Amino acid sequence: MRTFCFHVDDLCLTIQRFVIQKPWKVAGLNHVAVVVPNIENAAAFYRDTFDVKVDKPFTAEAHGVHVAFVHMGNTKIELISPIDSNSPVAKFLERNKSGGLHHICVEVDDLGGAIRSLKQKNLRFLAPEPKVGACGVPVIFMHPKDTSGVLTELEASHSKEGH
Repeated sequence: MRTFCFHVDDLCLTIQRFVIQKPWKVAGLNHVAVVVPNIENAAAFYRDTFDVKVDKPFTAEAHGVHVAFVHMGNTKIELISPIDSNSPVAKFLERNKSGGLHHICVEVDDLGGAIRSLKQKNLRFLAPEPKVGACGVPVIFMHPKDTSGVLTELEASHSKEGH
């Protein structure tokens, strides 16, 4: 930002020139998350059907879910199953007995910049601040009413976080 002062009859008119730049950019589609009733069965299905690497399922206690990542070329499928009936995805499974698409995750190079920019466009988030996601990097979910009904997760770029 540059400030220029012009003196006109003892009035100082300040003109600020802003270089308009997008403060952040999309690094890619990180994953598509699918809620499944049984994570072991789902992991075996993807591994055996598509002959792809499936990470060993782990428990993300803070999120109330079991998670396994299916590596599909340049992106992943995140398999999610509830730990118990209090899990945030347990209600999803009540409505969708065989599971289904839960959210997409967009990786961004500057999560803070993305949040500020999107809030300026009146887009809403489900939490006031990012939280550490299952991969150990900051994430935040956009309100699905603002994203054409698709629950959209923004995730800090792994390369920026040193992963």
